[in-house]
Amino acid sequence: MADHALVRTASELAASPHLACARFRGTDPLVVGRTRRQLAAELGAPDDAGGIPQARWTRAVTFARLVRDARFARRMVTTTLGALGMDRPTEVVTTDANGDAAETAGLLAHAHTRATSHGAATLLHGLALPLSEPADERAPHVIPDFAVVAADSGGGSRLLVGAAKDYERLRSHIDDARLLKGFLQVAAAAESVEARLRLPNGMSLHSHGVLAVPRDAFLRPEALVEALDDHRAEVRTRLEQRRRESARIPPVTSENLSGHVAGLRADFDPETCPTCPLFSYCRDELRTSTEPTDLLVELGVPSEARPRLVGLVRGAGEAGATPASLVDTVAATLEGVARHTGQRRVDQAGQPGTVNVVLAKSDSAALGVHGIATQRVTSGGREPWESTVFDEPQSPRTRREVMRLLGRELSAATAERHEAGGDTPDPVHLVVPDQPTADVLVSIADNLAGVELSRLRWERDVRMGREPLTFDGEPAEIPPPLEEPARTAVSFLLEEDRARALALRSPVVDLRAVLARHVVAGGPVVASGRLDYLVIWSESTVDGPVKPREIEDAVEACPHTPGARLTNRISDALHEALADVDTREGPGSRYAELVTEELGYKRDVLDRALDFLAAVPDSRVREVHREIERAAQAVWRRRLALHASDLVRFGRTHRSWRNRLVSAVERDGTCRDRLLALANPRVAEELATDAGTRELAVATVVSLGPLVLDVDSRRIGDGSRIVLLHVNGTAQVEAPGVELTVQKSNVRFSGMSIGTLAGVGDGSPGRFTWTPRTVAELAVGDQLVVADFAWFSGNTGSRFLPVDRPPVDDCSAPTPACEPHSHAEDPEAHEHCCRPHEDVEAERSDRLAERRARGELDPRVWPPLTDSDALEVPAAETPEREATPGTVTAPPEHMTVDDLE
Repeated sequence: MADHALVRTASELAASPHLACARFRGTDPLVVGRTRRQLAAELGAPDDAGGIPQARWTRAVTFARLVRDARFARRMVTTTLGALGMDRPTEVVTTDANGDAAETAGLLAHAHTRATSHGAATLLHGLALPLSEPADERAPHVIPDFAVVAADSGGGSRLLVGAAKDYERLRSHIDDARLLKGFLQVAAAAESVEARLRLPNGMSLHSHGVLAVPRDAFLRPEALVEALDDHRAEVRTRLEQRRRESARIPPVTSENLSGHVAGLRADFDPETCPTCPLFSYCRDELRTSTEPTDLLVELGVPSEARPRLVGLVRGAGEAGATPASLVDTVAATLEGVARHTGQRRVDQAGQPGTVNVVLAKSDSAALGVHGIATQRVTSGGREPWESTVFDEPQSPRTRREVMRLLGRELSAATAERHEAGGDTPDPVHLVVPDQPTADVLVSIADNLAGVELSRLRWERDVRMGREPLTFDGEPAEIPPPLEEPARTAVSFLLEEDRARALALRSPVVDLRAVLARHVVAGGPVVASGRLDYLVIWSESTVDGPVKPREIEDAVEACPHTPGARLTNRISDALHEALADVDTREGPGSRYAELVTEELGYKRDVLDRALDFLAAVPDSRVREVHREIERAAQAVWRRRLALHASDLVRFGRTHRSWRNRLVSAVERDGTCRDRLLALANPRVAEELATDAGTRELAVATVVSLGPLVLDVDSRRIGDGSRIVLLHVNGTAQVEAPGVELTVQKSNVRFSGMSIGTLAGVGDGSPGRFTWTPRTVAELAVGDQLVVADFAWFSGNTGSRFLPVDRPPVDDCSAPTPACEPHSHAEDPEAHEHCCRPHEDVEAERSDRLAERRARGELDPRVWPPLTDSDALEVPAAETPEREATPGTVTAPPEHMTVDDLE
């Protein structure tokens, strides 16, 4: 991509999250004559957070270099052409136009001749587009990262444009939204090429585009191909909109620049706007405004809810029919004190058997880790933290060491729980500060599981006298075995990967989400996505009011983060220290100091969060959550002990397994909804006031003798049997007279108020007498949340409230009767339960060898074969990215993280 400041990036033209904002569109660099970052600085609100970290830019540059590598280039071109059903090229030639327009035209002509005369394909880098005519200065000017020229069946040639995106794979996948954005950028480049380039006679632009993305943690490129018709149509629509708007904008000069920007309406969204260089300018505009609605915009309140909350901001009234969570956010902002949700503890954080984990992730590698700190919680409380700094963040050895450290703690926690609980010990958990930390850990586990499965197959090849080969038929380098306790951690984290489909599973506990379940912070809703921000607000309930904007600014200015992702400042400092070998010598090195300081901040925030939660009382439902996880982890322990399906990644499970899980997911979701309605007053109230909810309703106590209720529901009425869930924001399941009984198929709550509604006889709509078996302590005017008993159960009795437990995921899992030698002694009977990975992969190795012998896996076949597993073991002597590649220039001033992502 060109570095010229006024060249519009593909992200901005095609897939920027800010395109809905008139101010963003009206500050196009071609309109204002400067980049938005320069513009923000001139307006007195410089962009301090939207830049690209040096390590992240280095990774992008490294990936671009690998895309140009001859070995990867050939494979990428042949894979692309094979996927499109085009002829196999006689050779693949790589050329570079070096950003010169004249050279680009010449190389395209040569590539056309090469394709039509010899059937060769050409991969072109460094393309340049000719300058447009003055009358067409607003034509798209997006330069593709590369292009492929190959012969077509009609005797001419086809040009395919492509983009290189070093997207991170999380849990072996690239997010679909990122892929969509990537192909929109390819489509923008295709529009640019068609509008500006004069192609040689006989050459035409192909309808498809190519997206080069990393195949694995080593950034080895692979090609994804997709039709661009719909994407190009969307790009054209957006371009036309921008042309119309640009035509209406009068010339912008230095004198009228400030007025021009101020006159553009900003569509401010605190969730998406921070990556825009003008974010600080727009937010300052809202902060200095005296219009009450602007505070709601600053907080991220949806536009449809703002009219009902204006009175609350003005202090002249109450909020209308608005979700309680939004009301709490605004009230907390005005008062400076977080609001309690009324939810009691249902999570397992801080319990014996948990392991607290914080991580410092490297921006220069998808799975790179600078350091990790762990803390085990025992029956005696929290043990001291143990921190480890890694001098080679990107190394496979580092990933193995991360798993070894976690596995050691998990094994110790499991042993202690066995001693305390006997045959049915309590479950163990990893507690992390946020979801990105869990994603990094699970992605590392996914990586190492793939490596271990490959190793098992290759060792079988060696035993059988065969040369170990990769899927592509190249000599393989056999990795070291995944030994205990690393396998324990890998297996546990893959259990978390499978558990994501089940809402009530919690092998890994997201502490930020736990804290958000108990308190509603003030300030922008999106700011509560950081644990440290939420902790400060939680402490306000004890320490007194805080100033919302000062807290937001302090957290943003903090050089550290509570989660795995780093701030740009620390990322750059670590990248610089890591590149300087001298600073890494000895325990007092600058690099080690930086990592240790970063881990220290993360540890402190997590400790403060646990301290606050320790003062929150337990919910009666907490034991239900523990029982569900205990039953599930009993299956996991059998998998691990017998090496049976414990390394199966969720994305690689058999279709029949996923199909069978559908019923379990549905029942898990139903149980989760019921438990949430029972234990969380805020959630229950929002559900009851939602017009789309049939099962819950809000009621008001009219009289006590007899007990008469006004029920605000069209579904619950005369003859309905209801159960009382909450009284004035207090959950009845926590009442002293309620008892919990855990059974194998369900849990039962006794002492709940359950009874049938009957019309009062005077025709009053929504007014009913209620005769519950157990009468709760109520007063006239009490606000209730009630639920239709049939939602919970079809039982006819009103003594108990049963909640069905979801089934465990025991598909392809060892049964309690399986022993270590069960499969060896009776393979047919134990084919689908306890067959170990060693046996499964040995059979697969033999099957692959047979297919190769029949010529089915010949790498020379056409179209090229693709490895759907995309495992993480490169062939021997495969070029990989370097930890610190040669000199890399600073990120272009006009680019933002949006352009890379």
